[in-house]
Amino acid sequence: MNYAQIRKYDVANGPGIRTTIFVTGCTHNCHNCFNKEYQDFDFGEAWTDKETREVVDYLKLDEVKGLTLLGGEPFQNEVDLLKVIRDIKKEVQKEIWIFSGYTYEEILKDEDKKNLLKECDVLVDGRFVEALKDLSLRFRGSSNQRIIDIKKSLAANKVVLFDLK
Repeated sequence: MNYAQIRKYDVANGPGIRTTIFVTGCTHNCHNCFNKEYQDFDFGEAWTDKETREVVDYLKLDEVKGLTLLGGEPFQNEVDLLKVIRDIKKEVQKEIWIFSGYTYEEILKDEDKKNLLKECDVLVDGRFVEALKDLSLRFRGSSNQRIIDIKKSLAANKVVLFDLK
């Protein structure tokens, strides 16, 4: 798995101060994607234990509320990313948001993707659609995208939207 960047402090991709990982590789090719260069699976650097350690150290900071996973497409790096997240969770228990061009329903159809989903708390799902672009939305680019409470959705066996309060 390659990554393009790790942000120690990010306030744009979930509530509060977060640490973010931008993986590379995505085949969705959404029109006007905001991270076009991250679609290339060979872009960026190879993820190693050093990067996992760096993220753990950031997440241990009191001011960091949680971790956000973006891309590229996290669910096209699901096997490697699952290992990384499980390694992180051995040391730190903080809220994990994950952004995906896949819908919740598409993710549930694939066991590897579903395993990664289960390790996270909130999913922002759906492909970016230029015609539905809405700059007033929090943590989303277009109105078709949903912010989903993963644990409640899995328990209810239906989509339960996350309460942004």
